[in-house]
Amino acid sequence: MLYTSTRNQKVGISAAEAITRGISEDGGLFVPVAIPRIDRGFLEALQPMDYIERAVSVLGLFLEGFSEEELRTYAKGAYGGGKFSGVSPAPVVRAGEHLNILELWHGPTCAFKDMALQILPYLLTGSAKKINNHNKIIILVATSGDTGKAALEGFCDVAGTGILVFYPVDGVSPMQKLQMTTQKGENVGVCAIRGNFDDAQSGVKAIFTDPAVKEKLRENGYVFSSANSINWGRLAPQIVYYFSAYVDMVSQGSIAMGEPINIVVPTGNFGNILAAYYARRMGLPVKKLVCASNANNVLTEFIETGHYDRNRKFYTTISPSMDILISSNLERLLYMLSEGDDGEIRRLYASLAETGTFRVSETVARQVREIFAAGCCDDDATKATIARLFREEGYLCDTHTAVAVKVYEDYRRKTGDTTPAVIASTASPYKFSASVLDALTGGSIRAQDEFAMVHELEEKTGIPAPQQLRSLSGKTPRFTDVCDKAQMCEKVYQMLGLK
Repeated sequence: MLYTSTRNQKVGISAAEAITRGISEDGGLFVPVAIPRIDRGFLEALQPMDYIERAVSVLGLFLEGFSEEELRTYAKGAYGGGKFSGVSPAPVVRAGEHLNILELWHGPTCAFKDMALQILPYLLTGSAKKINNHNKIIILVATSGDTGKAALEGFCDVAGTGILVFYPVDGVSPMQKLQMTTQKGENVGVCAIRGNFDDAQSGVKAIFTDPAVKEKLRENGYVFSSANSINWGRLAPQIVYYFSAYVDMVSQGSIAMGEPINIVVPTGNFGNILAAYYARRMGLPVKKLVCASNANNVLTEFIETGHYDRNRKFYTTISPSMDILISSNLERLLYMLSEGDDGEIRRLYASLAETGTFRVSETVARQVREIFAAGCCDDDATKATIARLFREEGYLCDTHTAVAVKVYEDYRRKTGDTTPAVIASTASPYKFSASVLDALTGGSIRAQDEFAMVHELEEKTGIPAPQQLRSLSGKTPRFTDVCDKAQMCEKVYQMLGLK
């Protein structure tokens, strides 16, 4: 299977090359030339497997050039060895009559990004060997909170790699910030930027595609790659858990084999729901993909109208990982829906860069509406959902999952669509203790600091916080630098010891 660029259809490279490069030189994203198709027999074969074997089966459809044994070694290294708590890395939990919650946060950093970023280092270093790339790979990451820590954890002290993470100084939760700034490892670096996630993301992308920067790195034995979901090696493992959730729902009796489901995803950068779209294209029985946004509802407007407009007020919300106005993975969807029209993608994204907006054709807009539904909610509705779900069902969710629950309930009420649904739960509630506690107490919080809030939330709910978060208490940050967006390239050179 070959991979091409969303902005240049003449590109044709292997999976190993696509993963190693991360992003195309033309600024486009790598996509598979063809989408593999599965049948009912494939799903039936997945059902008795554990998560590791399911990952091998699904990834093997996309990663030609990797043997089954290689993929099994990678999956065991990522998902085995006690890195994930519980029976499965991605269990489906019932929370009431209509809510099937796909919990994706049982990994080492308590966020869904672990599901991909625990296996990406294996895929990346394995890919580099396959294409005889002997340079040290520098992973450059922009994060709205969870990707940064998950990438740092995944690449910590991995031979032949270094990782540099940029995050918005006021755009992550205190727990997310502490997770990143206390990271151990000799090959890691972290820096805050003055700005929001979109500033960090566009800054990283500019560094990636700057020929002068790439040449300077090459001269010093380095090459860039990405751990953001612009990297196919990050996105492909996310497809796995939608297949896993489907067959788990069959095993639990929630659906019959072959019965369609809806998938509800809280999303900002569009990668997590795009993985669900790929699963649907492959043949997973999915009726509707429901895209849930917070007050930064640029995706809601786009899905409903076909008009993408980032020229709007940016809100800092209690679901910060979704505080994004430039959803980079949308480009992959538009490429597929426009039947690989790279000229159209270049036009759309040139317009986005120049004016902050674009409008897709009515043909593409109609396809988007047929496949996706969308909704959004503000912080007050998010808090109310957290409180009600715990009060009525005894289920404690984080601020991002609550957005998805609220949007799904609105969708179900508005459309009457009773198709069984699974909701992607993206983080432990203890990563956002202040907001979750505020929701449950109506603002009557006794505690003052982050870890006192963790303890109060444990007392309030009887649900213990993950040990990996509790263990951060008392740790002193290693990384305290803050820079402007214009200084990001300089910071990269500094962290790599280059002049």
